[in-house]
Amino acid sequence: MATLAALLLLVAASNAAALSAKAVEYHSFVATPLSPHAYTAPAADADEDVFGGSLAVAEEGAAAAAASAVHFRVVHRDTFAVNATAAELLKHRLQRDKRRAARISKAAAAGGAAANGTRSGGAGVAAPVVSGLAQGSGEYFTKIGVGTPATPALMVLDTGSDVVWLQCAPCRTCYDQSGPVFDSRRSSSYGAVDCAAPLCRRLDSGGCDLRRRACLYQVAYGDGSVTAGDFATETLTFAGGARVARVALGCGHDNEGLFVAAAGLLGLGRGSLSFPTQISRRYGRSFSYCLVDRTSSSSSSSSSAASGSRSSTVTFGPGSAASASFTPMVRNPRMETFYYVQLVGISVGGARVPGVAESDLRLDPSTGRGGVILDSGTSVTRLARPSYSALRDAFRAAAAGLRLSPGGFSLFDTCYDLGGRKVVKVPTVSMHFAGGAEAALPPENYLIPVDSRGTFCFAFAGTDGGVSIIGNIQQQGFRVVFDGDGQRVGFAPKGC
Repeated sequence: MATLAALLLLVAASNAAALSAKAVEYHSFVATPLSPHAYTAPAADADEDVFGGSLAVAEEGAAAAAASAVHFRVVHRDTFAVNATAAELLKHRLQRDKRRAARISKAAAAGGAAANGTRSGGAGVAAPVVSGLAQGSGEYFTKIGVGTPATPALMVLDTGSDVVWLQCAPCRTCYDQSGPVFDSRRSSSYGAVDCAAPLCRRLDSGGCDLRRRACLYQVAYGDGSVTAGDFATETLTFAGGARVARVALGCGHDNEGLFVAAAGLLGLGRGSLSFPTQISRRYGRSFSYCLVDRTSSSSSSSSSAASGSRSSTVTFGPGSAASASFTPMVRNPRMETFYYVQLVGISVGGARVPGVAESDLRLDPSTGRGGVILDSGTSVTRLARPSYSALRDAFRAAAAGLRLSPGGFSLFDTCYDLGGRKVVKVPTVSMHFAGGAEAALPPENYLIPVDSRGTFCFAFAGTDGGVSIIGNIQQQGFRVVFDGDGQRVGFAPKGC
């Protein structure tokens, strides 16, 4: 009888396991390794093709200037790589990502202290320090026109920064950029900001050249990059001819660091000097972007070629994504720049992961610590260590049919050897947010190729820094809407 009972229990357990396996939801995933061939970027003078159109203000630009929204293309920085393989580009990307995530964690742990400016002493010049929480190197670029007539400028898009700036002639120190350096002396719309002007006081701390009564700025980034110069206002032109006058920006005469081709940075954060805030009277405080597969520019695979037919885009103005599901923005009174959201859970294979606890991911507004940031410049999503461990273990269990690759890769501790396999079944992964919003991730957003041999890694990582970050790999393909007027963030799938 005991043997029969044991046998029945074994059969029941087997049936339960079978039912459980059947209940797991899967995606069919096309396993395309990275290309082993070196990627050669287009020539620098071909950026009209890269960005799809001229910035010149033509007669038809009047209609665009009156529009309620503006749209332009976005490219990943790897578009400007020279003779590098996809694996080499990924290696450098992960190195940048590690530094950026560490900088964000340090700033958040300090309760925003790292974002505060300092005033230097002396009777002549006082320079404000507005610490850049992002890596200056940036990940995504767009092209705008600066001044009148408009000078084309590649600008880093960054939701983790506020101040808009670009390199300006005459340069005391300048790094190499794509296209001409902006010369304010040739622009009829350039306006210096006076030391006593309210705009100057909106910098974290005011700086002044007392002889010229000119407001000064300085931005120092976590990788040691720095830009400094005059704070001014200027007219910016979008592709198609739409123009916005009197945008406050830094005109940098001393710039050094790892900015790689970009002329400057377009800060998209929540602060008072960010670009969305400055243009809110005309376009409202709403913008959105959609980022295509990041490997599309560095891979010759058919799947990448397909994704390359779609463009990454950014839109300023209303009506960005009517189909988006929204979650409230969370305010961190000690860190105004970042876009915080409340991540309440993650599902693997259609079932909630019990160990992904809302309590581990919640922001403490009294200290400014914890919470979840949505960031365009961080690549890999970092989760508080307990939540990450639970997610990883759940994914490994549901993906038991895949062959684990020993040793991991870089910051990834869960990788699979899919060499020789064309299509595999992988468990679904969905992120759940307060208010009922959900981002059901395509498999390309969480299982990424890391070499040309067929190694794919689970593109999440753990962090002990307190703050969690949703990176741009997980955002691929979604129209991500930052509705500042409604104080909410939305996710619309297949939005590119």
